[in-house]
Amino acid sequence: MAIVAMVSAKGSPGVTTTALACALSWQGRTVLAECDPSGGSILSGYLSRLEIPPIGLLPLAAAALRDQLAETFDHQLVDLDAKNPGQRFVLPGINDTVQAGTLRPTWESLTKFFGQLEHRDSGYDVIADCGRLATSAPPWPLLFRADLLLLVVRVTTLRTIAPAAGAAEMLRRELTQYGQGPGGLALALIGDGPYGRRDIEQRLQLPAVLELPDDRRTAEMLSDGGGRLRGSERLLRAAASTEPAVRDAITRRRAHLEPTTSSGSSRA
Repeated sequence: MAIVAMVSAKGSPGVTTTALACALSWQGRTVLAECDPSGGSILSGYLSRLEIPPIGLLPLAAAALRDQLAETFDHQLVDLDAKNPGQRFVLPGINDTVQAGTLRPTWESLTKFFGQLEHRDSGYDVIADCGRLATSAPPWPLLFRADLLLLVVRVTTLRTIAPAAGAAEMLRRELTQYGQGPGGLALALIGDGPYGRRDIEQRLQLPAVLELPDDRRTAEMLSDGGGRLRGSERLLRAAASTEPAVRDAITRRRAHLEPTTSSGSSRA
C-alpha cells in the first residue's frame, strides 16, 4: 500500500484516533508514524501504561542528517500489538513543538525513506498522522508524496464541517502546484450528523474513502489508554472494513500516475 497521510483543518476531529484505529485493524505490516509538528500523543495516551525510552521521529530525523536512516529505523519503533508482535508499530512523534524546527530540514529524506518501506523484504505500509494544517510547519513533503492524503472531518455539525472547505481548497492548490494534482486527495468522515455523505462530498468537492462511527468509548481508550481492546469494538470493525476502499483508491491513483512517472515527472 505505501503511504496514507491523514490531516485535519483545525481543532480536534480525531486524526490520531482514526490513524490508530486503522493501524490496529488493517492487515499486513503497518507503521503508524506520528508526524504532527504539534507533537505526538500515543506514548502519553494509548501506550501510557508502558515505560518507553525517548525514541521515535526525533532520533530518526537526526539519523537522516547522518545518512543512517536504514540502520536506525527499526530501533525507533514501538510494537502496538502484544498479541501479534512484529506486525503493527508506532513511530512516536516529538513531544515539544520547539522540536518541529529540527524536523523541517529532514522531511524530504524521511518521506523518501517512508516511501521505500513497502519494498523491504518484510515491507511496511505507513499511516502518517500529520495533525492539523493550521500550524506553522506542516510536513509538506510527506503530504505531497502520500499515495492517499485523507482530510479528516468530523461531520456532527456545520461548524465542524465548514473549516474543511478552506483546507480542501488549499490542499488541491498545493498538490496541483507541486505537480501531483488533487487525485490522491480524499475525505475521512467521522461520526454522524445532519448531512449525508453525498452532501459533504459535494460541498467539499472530494470523495469520501473512509467513514468511521462516533464510538466514544473506544475512541477514549485509543486516546487515553486504559481498558483492553478486544478487536470487536464498533470503531475497529468499521476501520477494518475501510481497508479495501483505501487500497483500491491507491491502486487507481498509481495507475493514473504511472505514465507520467515513467516519462519523468516531479513525483518523489
